[in-house]
Amino acid sequence: MSMDAIVYVVDDDAAMVESLSWIIESVGLKAKIFTQAQDFLDAYKPEQHGCLLLDVRMPGMSGPELQSKLLALSATLPIIFISGHADVPLAVRVMKAGAVDFLTKPFNDQVLLESINRALRFDKTNREKQQENAQAEAKFALLSPREIQVLQGIVAGKQNKVISSELMISLKTVEAHRASVMKKMSVRSVPELVKLVLTNGVQEPATQE
Repeated sequence: MSMDAIVYVVDDDAAMVESLSWIIESVGLKAKIFTQAQDFLDAYKPEQHGCLLLDVRMPGMSGPELQSKLLALSATLPIIFISGHADVPLAVRVMKAGAVDFLTKPFNDQVLLESINRALRFDKTNREKQQENAQAEAKFALLSPREIQVLQGIVAGKQNKVISSELMISLKTVEAHRASVMKKMSVRSVPELVKLVLTNGVQEPATQE
């Protein structure tokens, strides 16, 4: 993931594009301009950290149509819609679809920059969360079916002797699996293990004997 944020601007209005680009770059951010939604879609790289300033009405593919295509690609790039009309129903629709803001032209430069900064913070946090989740999933993939069963017991708050009885294995075997789980999951305590499982929303693989 590239951590140098890019503020993408998709707008067919040359004067607006020039103004937005100047505002964005005046605070040290990088702007990348597209005058057509399809051109942006063709160049889009999911791994790039940033946000998207998107005009609502454009020839060809509209802003909301581009949003729908990005959603279909499971893209998480935060979108700030910009419009020359105070279209409340449309604003509600695109916000429900995940847009982070809807600005009506003309808007104050500071309002725009604050919206961009919120979107970039949101994107950074979301990408960090995705990375943490991927790492947790990779750790889960290292566990054997029996270790998964023991882990499920640990997360459920069961004592070793209860897990031993339920799985019909010796206490020493449970302790060995428990130690292995802790090592593979790279944690030092049960609370840390439980937090890793619960906060990352990891899907536990199906167990088998």
